[in-house]
Amino acid sequence: MTPQERIAQLRDEINFHLYRYHVLDSPVVSDAEYDLLYNELLALEQENPELVTPDSPTQRAGAEPLSAFTKVVHPAPILSLANAFNAEDLFAWRQRIGRYLPDPDMALDYVAEPKLDGLTVVLTYENGRFTQGATRGNGEVGEDITQNLRTITAVPQRIPVDPQSELPVPPYLVVRGEVFFPLDKFEQFNERQRQEEKQVYMNPRNAASGSLRQLDPKITAGRPLTLYCYDLVAWDGVDVPAKQWERLDYLRQLGFPVSSDSQYCDNIEAVASAYEQWKEKRNQINYEVDGVVVKINDRPLADSLGFVGKDPRGAVAMKFPAQEKTTKLLDVAVNVGRTGILAPAAVLEPVEIGGVVVRNATLHNYDEIARKDIRIGDTVIVKRAGDVIPYIVGPVADLRDGSERVVEPPTHCPVCGEPALRVPGEVAIYCDNPSCPEQLVRRVEYFVSRGAMDIDGFGTKTGVLLAEVGMVKDLADIYYLNRDDLLALEGFKDKKVDNLLNGLEASKNQSPVRFLTALGIRFVGSVVAGLLIDAFGSIDELAAADQERLEQIEGIGPGTAVSVTSWFADERHRALLEKFRAAGLKFAADKPEPAEAGSQSLAGLTFVITGTLPSLSRDDAKALIEANGGKVTGSVSKNTDYLLAGEKAGSKLSKAESLGVTVIDEAHLKGMIA
Repeated sequence: MTPQERIAQLRDEINFHLYRYHVLDSPVVSDAEYDLLYNELLALEQENPELVTPDSPTQRAGAEPLSAFTKVVHPAPILSLANAFNAEDLFAWRQRIGRYLPDPDMALDYVAEPKLDGLTVVLTYENGRFTQGATRGNGEVGEDITQNLRTITAVPQRIPVDPQSELPVPPYLVVRGEVFFPLDKFEQFNERQRQEEKQVYMNPRNAASGSLRQLDPKITAGRPLTLYCYDLVAWDGVDVPAKQWERLDYLRQLGFPVSSDSQYCDNIEAVASAYEQWKEKRNQINYEVDGVVVKINDRPLADSLGFVGKDPRGAVAMKFPAQEKTTKLLDVAVNVGRTGILAPAAVLEPVEIGGVVVRNATLHNYDEIARKDIRIGDTVIVKRAGDVIPYIVGPVADLRDGSERVVEPPTHCPVCGEPALRVPGEVAIYCDNPSCPEQLVRRVEYFVSRGAMDIDGFGTKTGVLLAEVGMVKDLADIYYLNRDDLLALEGFKDKKVDNLLNGLEASKNQSPVRFLTALGIRFVGSVVAGLLIDAFGSIDELAAADQERLEQIEGIGPGTAVSVTSWFADERHRALLEKFRAAGLKFAADKPEPAEAGSQSLAGLTFVITGTLPSLSRDDAKALIEANGGKVTGSVSKNTDYLLAGEKAGSKLSKAESLGVTVIDEAHLKGMIA
């Protein structure tokens, strides 16, 4: 698998887990498993900076706000942190930031704070009065939950809380904190929920998040939530301390609750020692923590170090080790993916790990099962940390009694019964039947998704239903849906059907890159699709290309080339494309307006585009730059000459400023061309 393909795959997986964790409050993998995916993506993007895109999970913090709440734009980014997992990682972080300090070996002191496992909130005070509270959301825009936060007694309604305080009243102050359930109150709350036959929460973090996202503040008021504050986001008209340790004390003096477990450390060795102490006492305190946040005490110095992607260099989160337990492997199920991959999934005897009951775990692939010698009936070690899919570390072979069964790779698809196929050089096993019902459901689900054709009104449930009732037998069928047939389905009223059909009609104008991505060709994600359309200009030209021509394109390897040519050589796929063509989808990229003859005013210059421009779309700006000899890449680096920035520029602007890259606006760009 090429870097482009793996990056696309990782982004899809990570975005799914972010959505489950931040929006649905229903995670399906552990922190450790998520961290593995995230760190792999981060490493691949650092090795291939040209493949970094604005929508990559590494370029943002958190997840999108819920539409049920009013959106709030934060006065400054509410960022997450890079992770460390042991003292070695901590010292490596200190060495890395040394390159950005006035003296790499200068003495630094630190503050070690508990990494609270609740819901981040942003509290705004004007003239000492609490005026607004919001969730972190995506780091730049959150959800307005002011009324719910007012019900939490730990949230000060005015500051300073002590009317006799000599501290001046801040005209404007924005504070960051974490709302959470104390563990003893959480157990009492869950017991009450059981007695009243209401929802029982698996862990305090989900309970806190669910409580704050209630549309009725009375429900929030009935739950024993509390708050710890730990940072200042923005302020005006008041002097705040420059040291983090003193800022925590300043927050206390104003009346904000601050954890007494935070520690001052006069050197990096003291931080490592504090981390080891925290690992021992994490289960002895009355709130959930999943690590220790380490901050350089000198905040102006820390802020001056800039960012790596979305992560500030001046702080790091030291995560606690993953938690493990043993349980029985009852069976190995076979799941059919949209590309036909037959993936093994562990069915476990339910086991509680860190507040979550685990019933399923990933087994990766059948080669991995054989390598670890995992057998059905084994007692297995299951590993998870935090709230996100657990995985099986391996079997406890000493506990075998002889009744265990070897896991055999599937010889046939469990859904359609077609023989399974194993491609030489790959570990995956496939169902190669494009008419497989389960594959069709998954392909439709992917085709209409936001990352592909982004069809409004066509959710996952709709795709599954239409495939199950036989109205969609292949992907192109969705463009031939009949209004009367749709209205005959249960739950499909005029408005819903109109929205669906309007969304389908609008999607016909999607770019060939999105169309090619949506076809679900093995190894062809959005990045590879972009490379192919850039090289050939249309899907028809791509379909006529041979393997040798494809491999000449930078970023396209032999595996992808074989997959693409094989897909287009299949008569069933060619017939499918003609069906799409008849429906009116775009097969060719729009050609940019040609520049004036001889215009090469941007020759040799590399640009990155960010934000919303006054009159040009991103595609228009890219075409304009390239038509005049320039090059456009997706991420800011030391090789970038100009950052073309519009409104809501985001993290790329910060990175450009930290690297000394010249920032220009649309008018400046047009002036350069003129």
